[in-house]
Formats: sequence, C-alpha cells, structure tokens
Amino acid sequence: MEAGPMEMINRLLLQLAVILFLARVAGEVCERYLRQPSVLGELVVGIIIGPYALGSIPIPGLGPLFPTPDSSSSHMAVSSEIYTLAQVGVVLLLFTAGLETDIKRFLRYGGAAALVALGGVALPFLLGAATAWGLGFASSMAAPTALFVGAMLTATSVGITTRVLSDIHRLDSAEGITILAAAVIDDVVGIIVLTIVVSLSIGGAVSVGEVVTVAGWAIGFWLVLLVGGILLSVLISRFLMSFKVAGAAIALTLALAFLCSALAGSFGLATIIGAYSIGLALSNTELAKAVDRPLSAVYYFLVPVFFVVMGMQVNFWAMGQAWLFGIVLTVLAVLGKLLGCGLPALGLGFGRLGALRIGVGMMPRGEVGLIVAGVGLGYGVIGSDIFGVAVMVTIVTTLLAPPLLVAAFRRSQPG
Repeated sequence: MEAGPMEMINRLLLQLAVILFLARVAGEVCERYLRQPSVLGELVVGIIIGPYALGSIPIPGLGPLFPTPDSSSSHMAVSSEIYTLAQVGVVLLLFTAGLETDIKRFLRYGGAAALVALGGVALPFLLGAATAWGLGFASSMAAPTALFVGAMLTATSVGITTRVLSDIHRLDSAEGITILAAAVIDDVVGIIVLTIVVSLSIGGAVSVGEVVTVAGWAIGFWLVLLVGGILLSVLISRFLMSFKVAGAAIALTLALAFLCSALAGSFGLATIIGAYSIGLALSNTELAKAVDRPLSAVYYFLVPVFFVVMGMQVNFWAMGQAWLFGIVLTVLAVLGKLLGCGLPALGLGFGRLGALRIGVGMMPRGEVGLIVAGVGLGYGVIGSDIFGVAVMVTIVTTLLAPPLLVAAFRRSQPG
C-alpha cells in the first residue's frame, strides 16, 4: 500500500482513539459528578480538542492531530473521513430513537407536533431576519443575508434532544414524542424555506412551481416511507429474522436503516428523517426487540463520535466584530423556540411545564443550523463573520439544551 493512504488510515485510527477515550472520560465525569447527561461532556471535549483549540497544536513526528481546515472547506472543521463517520453515528442515533418510540403515541401527538413545528419555524425566522436588518447586516428583512439568518434560526437538531431524552428515559413521554415528531416536520418545512431563500438569493424571485415540487417530493416521500413501513413492518420483521447466520438480523436491519437514510437524502430531506421513520415503523415488531442489545454496542461506538465532532465545529474567532450580533441572535434563537414551540403547546393542552420541556427540546440548532449557514457561505450571501455567528448560536443552544432538559424533567409532574 502506498504511504499516503497508510498515513491517512493511521491518522484516522489515532483520531478515533482520542475521540472515543476522551468522550467516555468526559461522559463519566458529567454523569457521575455533575449529574448531567454524557452528551454535554462529549460536546465540550470536541471544543477543547478541535482544530480551533488544542487540535491545531503540532505533535512531534505527526503534526496537528486535528488541523485547521482550509478556506475551501471552512464549513467542515474535520476531515471528510471523520465527518462521514459522525454522520453515520447520528443516523444510528435517530434509527434507535425510532425503534424506541411507541408508534401509536407518535400518531396520537402528530397533529400537535405539526402546530408546534410551524410555530418553531415562523417566529425564529422573523426574529432572525429582523435582527440582521436591525443591526445593519442586511439592507432589509427581505435581503438575502437576512433571509439566510432567518432560515438558520428555524433549524432544529433532533439528535441532541434525542440523546438527552434517551439518557434520562423520557423518549417515550408525551413531550418527548411531540418533540421528535415536531423536529421531523420542522425538517420538511425547513427544506421548503431553504428552497425559497436560495431561489430569492440567486434570481431575486421565487418559482412557485419549484417550491411546490420540492414540498411535494419531500412530504410525499416521508409519508410513503412512514405509512409503507408501518403497513409492511410485520413482513419486514419476519423476513429479516428468517436469516439464521449469526449477526444477520442486526446487519440487515442496519442495511435497511442506511438505505432509507440514503433515499431520504436523495429526496432533499435530512438523512436522519429516513432513519427515524423506518425505525418508528418497526418499533412494535419482534425485530426491534431482537436487535436491541447488539444495536447498543454499535450505538456506543458511533454516536459519541458525532457529538464530539459537533463540538469541533466551534470557531469563535471567525466572528470578527460581529460579537454583539452573535449575542443578540443567540438570545433570540433561544426565545424563538421557547415561545414559538411552547405557546402552541400550551394552546394544545400541555401545561406550562410540558410547554417548557417542548420549547427547550426544540432549542438546539446543531448540525442543521450549520448546514443552512454553509449553504449561505457557499453562495457568497453571508461572510465568515456571520458564519461565525451561526457557529456561536449553534454551540450555545446545543450546550444549553441538555442541562435545561434534565432540569425540566427532574420534576415528576406530567406535562
């Protein structure tokens, strides 16, 4: 084998060793001593060892373990190999969440989740666009920069909330199911919003036909996958469990999850939507029970990698002089989800505590917000300063959500 590929493999293995070891240590400290979910420690570890902190310090004979990315890939703080592995981790996280969700309760709270999602998109979008205009970063609320800032605030990273709810065993609660369903709908609506924003930024006008087409494909695929998966769930379960070779059930189940994730991506949705939907469809089958234990072993290998890589995205230096904008936008990002999602929840019969839990659960922007900001950066609509602001909003909302969720669920009172 040539030296180049061998060196790349050695570096990848060393990076994985460091990520997994420090993630477990930090998770242990958070759970045992701080009484916080381990995901918080994994995020902080990512910040510390990332390319914008200790990761950029050269190691004798090796160089930087996590070198600073060049300008052409400024939206990706790590190598494509590590980033890809992290994305596999979040797909696995959402597939597992789907398997652990009661499909009947999901359908029961689906209508409420739709209104929660719409509120969580509309209010943050208006707040983001108005702030960009009010602080002088855009000429009007309809300017491309303002629209991209608004679109960025609509995002919800269901991965963070899912991990916390799973850790505290509240994934199947009324609030937990509403959050997961709302996050799925939020992603579909977010794709439509991003399509409109990109069209306006490029051509100055939006094609109604294009928006309708994108919306139809996205919503249609999601419904076909979910409904079709539910109708065929028993047959799928029996077929996959009919294989008797050791490990066949878990391997074929993961293959199905990855296939549905890839199909979701090809229809313009986030890959995690496909994973969650097929997991949800299979949640009440014998297959879900059979793969629970072997799936957890893969889960604890890949999922921490995703959250450490999320922490590595933090680059406060890219903000330049936009600190005031970043602080204001972060506060509004928190309020936008708390009020935009919490108020509809109140109107739908949840109590104040339940509405608070839902608002906090929809708060983290995570990788979804960075993807939207990356699109804006790629089109030249926003600069590195606003991209830095996007990173600030992402990391603050992501770090706030776990302890706030734990505190909100600490009381046994139903929501």
